[in-house]
Amino acid sequence: MEKAKSKKLRITFESDIDYSASNDKQATGGDNPKAADSKGVIWEFIAIASVPLVLVLGNSMLVPILPDMQERLGISQFQSSLVITLFSVTAGLVIPIAGYLSDRFSRKAIMIPSLIIYGGAGILAGFGALWNSYTVIIIARAIQGMGAAGTAPIAMALAGDLYKEGMESKALGLTEASNGTGKVVSPILGSLLALIVWYAAFFAFPFFCLLSLLAVMFLLKEPKKEQAPPKLGEYLRNIGAILKQKGRWLITSFFAGSMALFVLFGVLFYLSDILEVAPYHIDGVMKGLVLAIPLLGMVVTSYTTGSLIKKNGTLMRWLINIGLVLMTVSLGLCILFYNKSIYVFIGLLTLSSIGTGLLLPCLNTMITGSVQREQRGMITSLYSSLRFLGVAFGPPLFGWMMDKSHQIVFITVTSLSLLTLILAFFFIKPQGKIGG
Repeated sequence: MEKAKSKKLRITFESDIDYSASNDKQATGGDNPKAADSKGVIWEFIAIASVPLVLVLGNSMLVPILPDMQERLGISQFQSSLVITLFSVTAGLVIPIAGYLSDRFSRKAIMIPSLIIYGGAGILAGFGALWNSYTVIIIARAIQGMGAAGTAPIAMALAGDLYKEGMESKALGLTEASNGTGKVVSPILGSLLALIVWYAAFFAFPFFCLLSLLAVMFLLKEPKKEQAPPKLGEYLRNIGAILKQKGRWLITSFFAGSMALFVLFGVLFYLSDILEVAPYHIDGVMKGLVLAIPLLGMVVTSYTTGSLIKKNGTLMRWLINIGLVLMTVSLGLCILFYNKSIYVFIGLLTLSSIGTGLLLPCLNTMITGSVQREQRGMITSLYSSLRFLGVAFGPPLFGWMMDKSHQIVFITVTSLSLLTLILAFFFIKPQGKIGG
């Protein structure tokens, strides 16, 4: 009986995803004509990729300047970490609301004002730094978090609306690669801008935000909805039904994505802090370059993974487990080598980031393709919300653990990676074709 039940769940997993894709195909008028227009698709890809890029720039550009912020404003390490954490917590709490509104109205109707708020609050944060006001900076960062909620998570849902088959997984792989590219570029860019004045990153960010805003407004054409959106009560019942039916693998996927970002941002914070002190004494642009090395491994892997998986559920399962094995092993070895050789240490962290690059595009494609278009904004937003919370708690928890012991840092993240590997092995079992 258990075997029959397992078989039934597996069939439900596959048929529901394919059914959602079928509905999406009808909603976009059959085969997407844009697929034939490669030039148009490239510009659309650029517009979609610009959204996660500016999202990361608005956060990660600040990582290299946190020590300067502590010194100039006379604040503690914990207070400086809140500049990252408060932004991410606010975004994580608001993202589900943005997801619902994007399902209720349209993706662009949420993304456009969100980008305006995101960029405008960046200017306010810059003035807070100019006035030496930590309070103004924190308030501005919370407002930025509200704006960020309607950016990259909704762009992920929009990619699911626009593309089918391998094009969708490629677009989602590109969004993850763009996210990673932002993490690669932002430490270097933040360090370069700090040569002008330590708070220059706050004022530079709105310019990048403006470019993304123009790209979304003029390069993306959202598919029209064929049917009126359901009322809130019916909508929530539909979301509840999805979580009840697919919750076991969806929640595991949400946890895996959150854990990966927790580790990634925590490691960035850890590296940013230890590189400036003995025995390394690496700061400025050179520190930004070192921080970029592990992230570069993630970027290349994310884009390659998104291009290759092409909705192949069996391949995704293999890559998810391989990625988590790489993370577990490399982070476990960091327990032994974190204070031995900087080259070995950075190499191990790069290997962990490659594992993250295998994991995230597969999760993105599975989650985006698992539901119909009418609920996609909420489901992808719940996933993104947990990812943001992972980012939020990375820096303060890593800072707290560093005060206890550097070994505790890597024992903890190794244990988390191993737990995620076990959960993914037993609960995330996509088979056949994922999505449509």
